[in-house]
Amino acid sequence: MNIGIIGLGLIGGSMAKSIKARTAHTVWGEDLDQETLDLARISGAMDARLTDENLPECDLVLVAICPGAAIQWVKDHADRISRDAILVDLCGVKRVVVKALAPVAQAHGFAYIGGHPMAGRERGGFTASSEDLYVGASMILTPDERTDMRLLETLKAFFLDVGFAGLTFSDPEEHDRIIAFTSQLAHITSSAYVKSPEAQRRRGFSAGSFQDMTRVARLDENMWTELFMNDADYLVKELDILIENLAAYSAALKAGDADRVRALLKEGRERKAAAGGS
Repeated sequence: MNIGIIGLGLIGGSMAKSIKARTAHTVWGEDLDQETLDLARISGAMDARLTDENLPECDLVLVAICPGAAIQWVKDHADRISRDAILVDLCGVKRVVVKALAPVAQAHGFAYIGGHPMAGRERGGFTASSEDLYVGASMILTPDERTDMRLLETLKAFFLDVGFAGLTFSDPEEHDRIIAFTSQLAHITSSAYVKSPEAQRRRGFSAGSFQDMTRVARLDENMWTELFMNDADYLVKELDILIENLAAYSAALKAGDADRVRALLKEGRERKAAAGGS
């Protein structure tokens, strides 16, 4: 296949590297940063630059940029995308993107499905990307009533080829509701946690727990602000739940109530055991 990738940061760059390392597909890439394009070309992550001329030759188009930019790019280039092509956005939120792009795809006759690779690192950019980023990860897709089963089979084969362990199917609403808890809340919590004055005085006193809590505080504030704002309704609900739960621990400690603290910790341990997984 000829595969076009828009955005060669951590997600798009890793996708390009994975494709070139594991398949015989041709990769054409595009990025606003010329240095990134040069690095991708020199490193062998792409065969050539994606242009208006070769875009119509793409069998698969992966859009790996922020939601607003992704929507605008597709609208600007929809008339150049082949009717035989499949477009997949790789944005971290789905409702706003799918709502905007599904009608565009339908109007121009190409297939579209929302996607979200469940993999990442605390640092972004092409230099942080890796051909192994998606190994063992889940690829979320949001099919709708117009999605052809053959399209899903094609995408399943492709994503398994580049290293994903399997596909998870969702709808945009469910995706955004769950991702508010599993991803966005963790990033906000980490960002808030490192604002303690003790974070600057912790050298020699920190181990795995501190590293786990602070890893994702190294975020791209521009990208994550956009994701948070696009999912603010679900994210606020999760934040309110967390604040309420933290307040219970604080109240028990202030009251010197060891039994209550023990009960709260026991409840958390049992909830974790019931949830399973890592």
